[in-house]
Amino acid sequence: MRLLVTRPREDADALTEILRSKGHIPIVAPVMELRMIAGPPVPLEGVQGVLATSANGVRALAARNPMRKLTLYAVGPQTAEAARRAGFTKVVSADGDSTALVELVASDADPAKGMLLHAAGAETAGRVRSALQQRGFTVETIVLYEAAPVATLPIEAATLLRDGTLDGVLLFSPRSAKTFATLVAEAGLETATAPLQAFCISAATAGALAPLNFARVAVAGEPNQSAMLALIPAPAPAP
Repeated sequence: MRLLVTRPREDADALTEILRSKGHIPIVAPVMELRMIAGPPVPLEGVQGVLATSANGVRALAARNPMRKLTLYAVGPQTAEAARRAGFTKVVSADGDSTALVELVASDADPAKGMLLHAAGAETAGRVRSALQQRGFTVETIVLYEAAPVATLPIEAATLLRDGTLDGVLLFSPRSAKTFATLVAEAGLETATAPLQAFCISAATAGALAPLNFARVAVAGEPNQSAMLALIPAPAPAP
């Protein structure tokens, strides 16, 4: 399948390798651009653990503090892998969503042993911090990066949609799905998505695609990349 990968380029490389290994043709066309926020070293004194709800939060924190010995609580496997690659020595993955992360931290950490630091993006909703504060934890959120929508639909995406040579699109968040739908509409290509399959990480992501229509909208059983990849049909064997 010819699949549009809408993730920022920083997140797309490993995914494209996986897709190629499965016999698909990935086309990277980000609808969001990442911007790391510069600043002084992030203070980690008195912090017992780091909360990471994205791989980008891990990368941004690693760029602003060399300490790698703190426990890092990752929301899912991709974030955990990014932490290991960055050199963090104690990484614990919730293998799920923000709710699973809260449950993991509540069972593993101790409010009496120090504060928790959430390495977050500018669009963080604050659900993790609020839920953990209700359980007695002190949580500080530090915004280390922002993801901004691109101004226009990437040329690669517009060309494939216009030519009718695309089979599907991968969408990893409600915000990116909404941005994709807006950019497609602004390019006058709303009808071009009708033959496509949309592979979404969550029901909220699928819902954000309205008013675009697709031949199939598939939602991952778990909010992670592996569950999304499981939605994609294997290529037909060569004759």
